[in-house]
Amino acid sequence: MRPFIESSFFRSIVCCLVFGAALFAAVSARADVRDEAILAVSKLHDIGAKRYLPDDMNSLDSALAEAGQYEKRGERSNADKLYLLALQKAQIISTLLEIPQTAPDPTAEPDSKKNDSEPAVDSPPLTVSEPESDNASSEVTSSKLIGGSGVYTVVKGDNIRLVSAKLGVTRQHLLKLNKLDSTTALKAGQKLIYNNRKIIPKHLTEGILVNIPDRTLYFFQQGTLVKSLPVALGVSTKNEKYVWQTPVGKFKVTAKQKDPTWYVPASIRAEMEEQGKEVVTKVPPGPKNPLGKFAIKTSLPGILIHSTTKPWSIYGYASHGCIRVYPERMEELFNEVKINTRGEIIYNPVKLAVTDSGKIFLEVHNDIYNKGTNVAEEAKKMIDQQNLTDRVDWKKVEALTKQKTGVAEDITM
Repeated sequence: MRPFIESSFFRSIVCCLVFGAALFAAVSARADVRDEAILAVSKLHDIGAKRYLPDDMNSLDSALAEAGQYEKRGERSNADKLYLLALQKAQIISTLLEIPQTAPDPTAEPDSKKNDSEPAVDSPPLTVSEPESDNASSEVTSSKLIGGSGVYTVVKGDNIRLVSAKLGVTRQHLLKLNKLDSTTALKAGQKLIYNNRKIIPKHLTEGILVNIPDRTLYFFQQGTLVKSLPVALGVSTKNEKYVWQTPVGKFKVTAKQKDPTWYVPASIRAEMEEQGKEVVTKVPPGPKNPLGKFAIKTSLPGILIHSTTKPWSIYGYASHGCIRVYPERMEELFNEVKINTRGEIIYNPVKLAVTDSGKIFLEVHNDIYNKGTNVAEEAKKMIDQQNLTDRVDWKKVEALTKQKTGVAEDITM
């Protein structure tokens, strides 16, 4: 990426936007101009274009916001004009910064077992997801990072909570990024932009790794990450009687069962009684079984990895300690995991990674189980330990440790 761009040259390029009338005439042939503009600007933010052209990036953000307001008021022609102008300006900035204009083929099948080499400095991991009927997000996997920016196509029955579960992002993330209200109903075919980039907490030779703060299950085979899945984990609250938090520790897979029977633990039966519910000792296979169709038993007492009848709970803290997986993706995992597979549950709210190309990424989550982790101090400690103190943007570090976005962000100076 060019470290400096002469403003006079940039202004001369931007002046070409005066032919906006001609561009606007092409809007009818560019029904997807809104999505292209949003994704183009999102890509510029991903690679840190604001460090080089802060005023122009602020101008782009303002243009998108204003276009969104026109759209809400039903003034589609004005909105389309702004989206198209924003797209053209984003493309010009991309050219000046020498950012490749190509993106992954949205119709291509993701190869979950592929371990691509680290992207070049000017080519950040970018996922454009046009999912099939199950809308599972595709992933761009490197040796240190997974996921990235993408576009999700809403299907019938979707709501914000369910989409966030599928993509492994928070509802607040989707609402903020797409300028939506929490009460807004989604429509089939609607496009939602997202960023679910994460740092792989550590690599295993074989087995399952679950990091509680990032609510993600990582599955390794032959030293390669072959699958990463958003999961639901134990609720964060605890009292003197019950602790439903998912425990940390090493385990191994002891059994697998299709169409399992759920034998209700004594503690949950006691909770049922306290709440005045019917107390049951077991639930047979079927649509009312909270384990769903597939369950993997671990050596950790009472901890299963299973599908669920509540898919909207995924990427949340909603279970009695078990690890819930989205139903369709649980079947994939069930078929690949073998008995005696080893695994580990860890608790890392702060993650740091240096890519092969030298970029530094930081990912910060809430200390959801209140284990006393000071995320700001932990981030500084990790940066110091890797001798990266002079290579990071400390303002970004401070912002991330305050915001705790749960997205891996570039903090390279």
